[in-house]
Amino acid sequence: MTQITKSDASLALPRILCLHGGGTSADIFMLQCRGIIKRLENTFRFVFVNAPFLSKPHPAIVPYFGDHGPFYRWLRWDGDQQQDEDAANKVLNELSKAMREDEGRGEWVAILGFSQGAKIAASVLWAQEKVPGGEGPFKFGVIMAGRAPIVVLDPEGKMPHVAYTADIGQMSTEFSDWAPNNEGEHALSIPTLHVHGLQDPSVDMHRKMADAYCKDGTARSIEWDGGHRLPIMPKDVDDVAQQMLALAKQTGVLSDSR
Repeated sequence: MTQITKSDASLALPRILCLHGGGTSADIFMLQCRGIIKRLENTFRFVFVNAPFLSKPHPAIVPYFGDHGPFYRWLRWDGDQQQDEDAANKVLNELSKAMREDEGRGEWVAILGFSQGAKIAASVLWAQEKVPGGEGPFKFGVIMAGRAPIVVLDPEGKMPHVAYTADIGQMSTEFSDWAPNNEGEHALSIPTLHVHGLQDPSVDMHRKMADAYCKDGTARSIEWDGGHRLPIMPKDVDDVAQQMLALAKQTGVLSDSR
């Protein structure tokens, strides 16, 4: 099921596909993004989608959203979880379905994700560039607390193995084939905004996504004083919104006059 911003006025706006973290849901992520939505609701239409796999709730959200189930995941985040052998296809199908069923009329311009959703968002952009015939609509990405590495979303096996990338069934904490720099085929060149909480225990891995998995000059970063969550303070939210607008102008989504 796809959750969307509920404003008819947004139907003609450029659209951003939004991917929640592991062990949460589209409904929860829409609540977590409410500050960004409020700041940009006259500029973009935000479309939220559930991941394809059911999950227990992530422990970090239980105090706030523990009764807001069901919960979903894109990837394994717990050693007890198993990944479907057709996982890549199911992830891509869920995203395609959400885009197809949304009632908006604006062009799709960006993909935004948090945590697991950020890793998938970066991986979708990478697949858009690297997989033959994988061209897509996204002009830029917003990668919020997204941990390296890129995950290969290639269900039809259209491309050879690329060093320093991960299989969709592999947990990030088990990965060890790290890229030494951003000069190889593993690196993304579509422009991205990376949002890092300085108190996040995995902030070094989030920086690695921006530094080693994005080509020089393509990634911009915001670091704010918080943990593994979305910014909620007005200044932090405004910083993210301003950088999203800057990326939209850089990529031709918005004119300089807006």
